[in-house]
Amino acid sequence: MKAVIQRVTRASVTVDGERISAIGNGLLILLGVAEGDTRRDAEVLADKIANLRIFSDSDDKMNLSLLTVEGAALVVSQFTLCADCRKGRRPDFFGAAKPDIADELYEYFCERIKNTGVNDVQKGVFGADMKVELLNDGPVTILIDSGDLKK
Repeated sequence: MKAVIQRVTRASVTVDGERISAIGNGLLILLGVAEGDTRRDAEVLADKIANLRIFSDSDDKMNLSLLTVEGAALVVSQFTLCADCRKGRRPDFFGAAKPDIADELYEYFCERIKNTGVNDVQKGVFGADMKVELLNDGPVTILIDSGDLKK
C-alpha cells in the first residue's frame, strides 16, 4: 500500500461538479492499494500517518502529529500510485489491486485511521473521476510504502 501525504490548510474533492468532501487543516492522503496488500498494510500505514510528526510546534519545528493538532484527513483512492514506469512510455497498472479488493482495503484504511483518534475523516469516491483541490502547507509532501513499515 502506498500513500502520498500532503499537509494542507484545506483540501476538497469534487465529482461531477459537486463538492462531496472538504477539510481544513490536516492531511490529504492519496492511497494506492497494490496487488498483495492486506489489512495489516492498512493498519501499519494508518498508524504511521496519524502519528507522523509533520505539523509545526510553537518553535516552527515539525514536532506535532495529526492527532496532536486534531487535524482532519481527506483520503482519496489513487490506483495510479501503483504504476510501473520502468518500460516504455505508457505506465502499466497491473500492480494495482483488483477494484473489489482495493475498495475493501481503502474503506478499511479509512476506518483504521479514524480508530487512531482522527475525528474528521473525509473520503473521495472510489473509482470516480475526481477533481482534487488543495492548498499544500509548507509544502510538506511525503511518500510512504507500507512494505517498508513491516520490516
